[in-house]
Amino acid sequence: MATQAPSKQQGHVHKWQDDKGFGFIETSSGASLFFHISEFRAQRRPEVGEAVVFDVGQDSQGRLQARQVQELSFVQQKMAEKNRQIRQRNRKRNAQAEFAAEQKKRLFLGIGFYGVVILLAATQKLSWLVVAWYAVLGIVTYITYGKDKAAAQKGDWRTPESTLHVLSALGGWVGALVAQTYLRHKSQKPEFRIVYYLTVIINLAGLLFVIMGGGLETLTDVLSGFL
Repeated sequence: MATQAPSKQQGHVHKWQDDKGFGFIETSSGASLFFHISEFRAQRRPEVGEAVVFDVGQDSQGRLQARQVQELSFVQQKMAEKNRQIRQRNRKRNAQAEFAAEQKKRLFLGIGFYGVVILLAATQKLSWLVVAWYAVLGIVTYITYGKDKAAAQKGDWRTPESTLHVLSALGGWVGALVAQTYLRHKSQKPEFRIVYYLTVIINLAGLLFVIMGGGLETLTDVLSGFL
């Protein structure tokens, strides 16, 4: 029974008798191997001089011969395509892993901020109205981002970027952060991101001002009028 070598070899067709349907392949070591047209894996006839890839097996009499003969260019093309697909899958996995890590990081940041605000309110360093304000604005801002993305996909009337920034500056920046991550909306535009970070700084500066005792009663009165 014929057997095959475990690995592919390269060579070139140096003789071919088309009328008889067989020829010989010269290997890289200079050996000459017989092969039959039935072992040529292409929808055409072999050509003298073309590079090929093949397995080495034995016929029923134990003589070495080439099996599973393929065009070297075809094999190289398939290998290049396979490598390209592998690279694409790897890039996709890396992008998904980075996205998942970014989601967790931003979610923890939002939870951490709300946790700090709640702790400050529990220790009477901040009004619970401020906590409620941040919670409500976060939800409103997230919903507004969602509606704006839906409008962008449908070609409907969009929410002005200035409105999104105002909501963020007033305290909805956590909702905006989560929306940018999970909805993937307004997360790629550098100009928008820069202004967004400025709104975060403005809001945190205002919060710090309140915590330090500046304008707390005035802010409470304002928030009472909204809630």
